[in-house]
Amino acid sequence: MKILLLGSGELGKEFVISAKRLGQYVIAVDSYNDAPAQQVADAREVISMLDGNALDEIVDRHRPDMIVPEIEAIRTERFYDYEKHGIQVVPSARAANFTMNRKAIRNLAADTLKLKTARYAYADTFEKFKEVVAEIGIPCVVKPLMSSSGKGQSVIHVASEILQAWEYAMHGTRGDLKEVIVEEFIAFESEITLLTVTQKNGVTLFCPPIGHRQERGDYQESWQPHAMSAGFLEEAKRMADAVTRALSGVGLWGVEFFLTDQGVYFSELSPRPHDTGMVTLAGTQNLSEFDLHIRAILGLPIPEIVLERIGASAVILAKESSSKVPAYTGMKDAISMNNTDIRIFGKPSTRPYRRMGVSLAYDRLDGDIAKVKANAIENAKKVRVV
Repeated sequence: MKILLLGSGELGKEFVISAKRLGQYVIAVDSYNDAPAQQVADAREVISMLDGNALDEIVDRHRPDMIVPEIEAIRTERFYDYEKHGIQVVPSARAANFTMNRKAIRNLAADTLKLKTARYAYADTFEKFKEVVAEIGIPCVVKPLMSSSGKGQSVIHVASEILQAWEYAMHGTRGDLKEVIVEEFIAFESEITLLTVTQKNGVTLFCPPIGHRQERGDYQESWQPHAMSAGFLEEAKRMADAVTRALSGVGLWGVEFFLTDQGVYFSELSPRPHDTGMVTLAGTQNLSEFDLHIRAILGLPIPEIVLERIGASAVILAKESSSKVPAYTGMKDAISMNNTDIRIFGKPSTRPYRRMGVSLAYDRLDGDIAKVKANAIENAKKVRVV
């Protein structure tokens, strides 16, 4: 298969590696040159992902068998036409369009499918924003309708933070959509990602739940498995199955939930490998999330998903300054401990708090997940981006 990968970050890089192991040909596309996935792909293209004409041109030139989006900010309305011309869009043109912004997916989940979600409202001007904050109440969560990796997300704790939250959301939005969702603040006990695999010829599969912690709207650590009651897990699976069926298509999805003492709340969904799922690179499962994604979209069998050991990941971040030529120190110390590893993504430049790598730690199934998590965090701190 010839695969056109739209977005070439660290998740795309691991996907390309999994695809190449199965003999596929990948063209990696991004808005800048030498992005992580481009370093391991067969070919590369550099375009503005929101330039529909440029996207049409590379599709016409390369004539891919399938298009695999890795980011949200793409002219996804073009995908319907590509599907009509026989190109497989992953998971589907419908899924890519619905999940491009939070309004469509939230309306589908809450209004159409009647899934339990936080109360919410939308605003596309600052005046409207102030109104919906008053309607939802403080504290509340603010997110741009189109963003990734937590950019532009914040929590309003007091009224004096309203203007700052609006400006931060506008600064963090991707593309030309200047609108936000304001959500009720859920007093959750934890957040989980339920990696969900839809297949061409097989039942929908679920990975063991992954717990994660966020900061500045972006994940900092994730661990697998995350303990939860059997009843709550079945409820999360039911919701994940409902929303992925409604969106249609094949591949791996990252479905996020809040866990509370009152039950499970649907939060968000990504129709692609999820950043918190990088914990699967620690060998927690028989197949990583990237292996599962490529197998599902190629229509290859996935007999089962088996938890083989416990594991955790912790991000390696750039500092507050920016650099054109990043280098790394402390890697020797970071992998001197048993059952640890690191992945450096190979991004050609840094910006404040940019995710540059990930630390991994693991243990036997009967090990202590809190200790494994602490090891991953400790080792991440040993690696410095200079």
